[in-house]
Amino acid sequence: MSYEINQVLPRSFGRLKSSESNISTLVSHLRGVLASLLPRYGLLIAFLVFWQVSSTRGWVNPAIFPPLDVILSALWANLANGALLDDIAISLQRSGTAFAFAVAIGIPLGLFMGQIRAVEQALDPILQLFRQTSALALYPVFILLLGLGETSKIFVIFWATLFPVLLATISGVKEVDRKLIEMARTYGAGPLTIFRRVILPASVPAIFVGLRLSATTALLLLIAAEMIGANKGIGFQVMNAQYNFQIPLMFAAILLLAFLGLAANALLVLLQRRLCRWSQPSR
Repeated sequence: MSYEINQVLPRSFGRLKSSESNISTLVSHLRGVLASLLPRYGLLIAFLVFWQVSSTRGWVNPAIFPPLDVILSALWANLANGALLDDIAISLQRSGTAFAFAVAIGIPLGLFMGQIRAVEQALDPILQLFRQTSALALYPVFILLLGLGETSKIFVIFWATLFPVLLATISGVKEVDRKLIEMARTYGAGPLTIFRRVILPASVPAIFVGLRLSATTALLLLIAAEMIGANKGIGFQVMNAQYNFQIPLMFAAILLLAFLGLAANALLVLLQRRLCRWSQPSR
């Protein structure tokens, strides 16, 4: 009997020490995660907690500012029954088409204007004039010219997203170190080789800055475009929910749009890191 006790007790103490070690490791890991998250997201978390508490306790009118759990419940319910899925697809199609056209036109034109000073001087005044004109102010003009259908909605988003890409590309080309270009010429590189091996790679980080601004602008203009003459889309759902006083659904659609914007920005950041590894700071 004493022999069995002597055998069992060390095993029990060993398991207890192992369990305490695992708990200590877990606590240490959680502290590390909180230490990395709180400096960046602490204020956001505090804001969300304040929203939830103030709404549930009646500090603000819950009919106007519903609790976050009610908003998330409405978002999940409308995603689960498919009510918002068609709106997401249509909105992404509109903004994605406009963004693709902006990239296809803005980057080549920016690379061209950035290298040829005479072309930039000729086109810059009219570009600055159009850039300072709000796309929303021109939306009635686009409707008159293109109708109230999809074309005008896509074009107003394209108009707003073109200029960040175009101007960032021009700026990126103009900021290329001229010593690198002269060095390439010294080694016998031709204009096409200089463009492909020097100018284009050096301009890519600035181009991605413009792409991220354009992606954000596309989603912002999407709401305004879908508020007029649309019967589908996230912007339409925001306005329709507001008209019908479905406030949780309204906030759910706004929250969904924010998530889409964050996802688009994160995707572009990931793509930039993969394509521009040489420009990342060494750690």
